[in-house]
Amino acid sequence: MDKIRVLLADDQGLVRAGFATMLSVEDDIEVVGQVTNGQEAVDFATSHDVDVILMDVQMPVLDGIRATEQITAAGRGKVIILTTFERDDYLFDAIRGGASGFLLKNAEPEDLIAAVHAVAGGYALLAPEVTVRVIERFTSQFDGAGTAPAHKHPTPEQQHKQRLLASLTQREKEVLVCMASGLSNAELAGKLFLAEATVKSHVSSLLGKIQVRDRVQAVVFAYESGLIRPGE
Repeated sequence: MDKIRVLLADDQGLVRAGFATMLSVEDDIEVVGQVTNGQEAVDFATSHDVDVILMDVQMPVLDGIRATEQITAAGRGKVIILTTFERDDYLFDAIRGGASGFLLKNAEPEDLIAAVHAVAGGYALLAPEVTVRVIERFTSQFDGAGTAPAHKHPTPEQQHKQRLLASLTQREKEVLVCMASGLSNAELAGKLFLAEATVKSHVSSLLGKIQVRDRVQAVVFAYESGLIRPGE
């Protein structure tokens, strides 16, 4: 099996060394590079084969959010944002920029390894203790119905999301709500009394209909479209 090629992007040497040490114990993971700012991350990902980038947010020269946008737009790897609770105000922009998930900097080794495997395997990393805070902070500007406050008209983007939501079947909406609560396909199957293969089919169908790339983007859509109200 090919190894998962990981790039570490953080301006703190101790953080990079710590993550590199955690990952080095895995036979199927290889740290192929370590960089100190977002521009170096973009340059490395552009010139090397990289599967997963562990990306800090605040770095000199080019921050992690802008670097994430450039890397994912070019299809040069999947990004996991490194964060702390104190800096989660930046993370929603990172998701919209194409990040596949979040990881706390004080993560346990097994959590780090699981995150790399999950994202490399095509899954989004939904860490509820981080993701819910970020999404609710962003969606607090809406009235919970996918629109701006009552004194404002819905923007064209909000109207577009509402049309996409209307294209989903009732079952697909149920699946999306469950996805937004962080349930896996197996958990979804149990909750909705469906075969796991059927759940996978529904997930694939709804992602296509709402025009998003992965489960993280789907959760964001669920809030922005008004399917889920902040705080639910």
